[in-house]
Amino acid sequence: MNLTTAIFYLFAAILLGASLRVITARNPVHAALSLVLAFFTGAVLWMLMQAEFLAISLVLVYVGAVMVLFLFVVMMLDINFEELREGFWNYFPVAAVVAAIMAVEMVLVLVAPGAGIKDMTAVAALPEGVSNIKQLGVPIYTTYLLPFELAAVLLLVAMIAAVSLTLRRRKHTKYINPAEQIAVKRNDRLRIVKMQAEVELPPAAEPTDKPAA
Repeated sequence: MNLTTAIFYLFAAILLGASLRVITARNPVHAALSLVLAFFTGAVLWMLMQAEFLAISLVLVYVGAVMVLFLFVVMMLDINFEELREGFWNYFPVAAVVAAIMAVEMVLVLVAPGAGIKDMTAVAALPEGVSNIKQLGVPIYTTYLLPFELAAVLLLVAMIAAVSLTLRRRKHTKYINPAEQIAVKRNDRLRIVKMQAEVELPPAAEPTDKPAA
């Protein structure tokens, strides 16, 4: 086992642990931070396959934008996470079946002829003077231009929906309208009341208990 293979297995283990933490963490903020770790680790794996552009895009787009959006939605929305977790185990059988199917598909891909780290790095190797950014950009903006634009529109719609969800009115929350504050006049908030001056009364004579002579 060479150094590249050892680094791959190390970061693959970290990626699996972070992914498991995403779905098992009780605190949604902790789950989002674990997903950030998973993205960073996936970027390292892309670097091992000499796909620098994809690695940098993964860090900038997902960690720098998508995860900030996730944290913004999680921290701004008034969601009862305890209520959401009540039916967690009801969906566990379906989730286990889907996870098992995905695991079997990944194993079949890895054990297929020609699969492996060495073959992947060999495929990623490019002739001298040719960058992988160009090799990736030409198909995206020619052959796959329409799917690329559709993905961009979907991301835009998701961002607008997330922002609009945070603008909903919550119960027991007081709101201030700046326009009403600016339009307020002095007579609407201040009333001058004239009152009589206070006059000190002389002290009353104290009653005596002695009988009159």
